[in-house]
Amino acid sequence: MEQYRKPPRARFLDYDYGEYFVTICTKDKTHYFGEIHDNEMHLSEIGKFCYDQFANHHSQNHQIEIMDFTVMPNHVHAIVRIKQDNAPNESTDQRAPNPYLRAHHTCQRHVPTLSRYISSFKGAITKYAKANNVDFAWQSRYHDHFIRGTRDGDKIRNYIINNVSNWDNDCFK
Repeated sequence: MEQYRKPPRARFLDYDYGEYFVTICTKDKTHYFGEIHDNEMHLSEIGKFCYDQFANHHSQNHQIEIMDFTVMPNHVHAIVRIKQDNAPNESTDQRAPNPYLRAHHTCQRHVPTLSRYISSFKGAITKYAKANNVDFAWQSRYHDHFIRGTRDGDKIRNYIINNVSNWDNDCFK
């Protein structure tokens, strides 16, 4: 049996519908997206492109809605809503990323909607950087948190809204 890297996503979540708080970091926490001065984010060229990718998400994927987001010097935060019409209709065993856990060897790997969106988002930024000869790299993977109700969502929205003004205390700094 060949080695298979364990997926970082929670097994009890489907990632095909719901709201998720997502954090994506740059490689080595390098400040590619700009700098914060006087509690204001000053976006670099690639930071502006990143911002536009979030702001214009609806033109890329009708299943995804970005509820709130912020672009920081070395990471981004977003609340990603995946519309309910993507509700699963396959069993978990058939959809498992690990081929050894699938019900049958002919079952295709299921790539959750959230993962597909993050992959295309990161890919668009990387492609832009290469096309414009901009030094840039992502940290591999990303962090997600399933938003569990209004109170949780409000807390996260406030965090996103105040992230720039709280930069001096940020763990990603």
